[in-house]
Amino acid sequence: MMHIRKKKTVVVGVVLLALLAFLVWRLIRPMDIFVVSKAFERPVSTAVTPASLPSLSATGCAACHPAFYREWSTSIHSQAWTDPYFQKDWRFDGQQQICKNCHIPLDRQQENKVVGFKDKGKWHPILAPNPAFDRELQHEGVTCAACHLRDGKILGPYASKSAPHPVEKIANTNEICFKCHVVSGKRWDTFYRIPPCGTVAEIRNTPGANRSTPPVAANGTAGSEIFRPGDAALNCVQCHMPLVERPLVVGGKVRMVRRHLWRGGHDPAMVKQGLDAVLREAPAPSPGQRSFTLTLTNTGAAHYLPTGTPDRYLSASIRLVDRNGAVLREDHHTLRRSIMWRPFIVDLRDTRLPRWQPRVFRFDVDSSRYPTAVAVEAQVRYHLVDEARRKRIGYENKEPIAYEVFHARIALDREKTN
Repeated sequence: MMHIRKKKTVVVGVVLLALLAFLVWRLIRPMDIFVVSKAFERPVSTAVTPASLPSLSATGCAACHPAFYREWSTSIHSQAWTDPYFQKDWRFDGQQQICKNCHIPLDRQQENKVVGFKDKGKWHPILAPNPAFDRELQHEGVTCAACHLRDGKILGPYASKSAPHPVEKIANTNEICFKCHVVSGKRWDTFYRIPPCGTVAEIRNTPGANRSTPPVAANGTAGSEIFRPGDAALNCVQCHMPLVERPLVVGGKVRMVRRHLWRGGHDPAMVKQGLDAVLREAPAPSPGQRSFTLTLTNTGAAHYLPTGTPDRYLSASIRLVDRNGAVLREDHHTLRRSIMWRPFIVDLRDTRLPRWQPRVFRFDVDSSRYPTAVAVEAQVRYHLVDEARRKRIGYENKEPIAYEVFHARIALDREKTN
């Protein structure tokens, strides 16, 4: 009997030791946060290009399409590779090759070419020197050809056989966006409802969302594309590439085309357009008290606000101030996504703003406790990078990593008399 007990103890010990070793490995292993799809595993091939195309550089496209080039030059797409935060973050996370397929999507932009994979997940490619590598082209990030060149053909919103380079009509303009902005997270060790940067998953999984009502576009219209059943809100270009009347080429026919701006979280005007914020006084909860509410509603984005990398979040503050601006009392709220990354990826909490679902923050004031108070103020700020993450990776930003998107003030009666 004692022999059996001893044997069981050994078995249990071995199992516990194996479990501990497994958890330790999960804590220190390289982090693979999404599934590499077939469309995502390799860069865009430039092996075949139209003979009439002098260059793959955006500067070459600028000769005929100057307006599009100027807009692209101001966009984050043009800085996809050179952006200092991306470079710091990418190096901190081990310089994963897969990241290049979106930040420098053309094969000629990458020093090495992918000739195979060491693993089933395709996170560890087999690389060989790329004789066609073009460093200047690399620095253009998501350049024109990254979206408009496929299988040796130029794609565009209008087909043309008479153009210097024949153009085929893009079947679905949004499919180009999906390649990089839609990543999957369905894997045995992931337990989140929405994968990182899972914009489309946010749209599809938003509880209670009204799919029959597309968001308002930047030009105040619902856009010109036809919405397909079930994908009514998956129209990226509607908001991020607003319509404008102008010629496609210098001296060409004036028609409806899309601006190449791709404004998002880095643009305060775009964020303000998507956020409805209201500070108002509410009915008093009891005599001697006053109540105020700050209501935030995502009215302009089909996805959550904010979206993209989980580092981004909104902060909302409601404060009581005196006549000198000193804060007497303050409530602070964050609207963010919290994820446990190790040993398994688990969605812990998500307080961001789904579309068309108001979030109300109440602020009650006991007038007798704050006799010097003269106003209630509210402020909402958009944060591009979490401060803890900034410090952890050692990113010394030259540009602000947060900015104000809303500020309001309600004067109390005593402010009028002071």
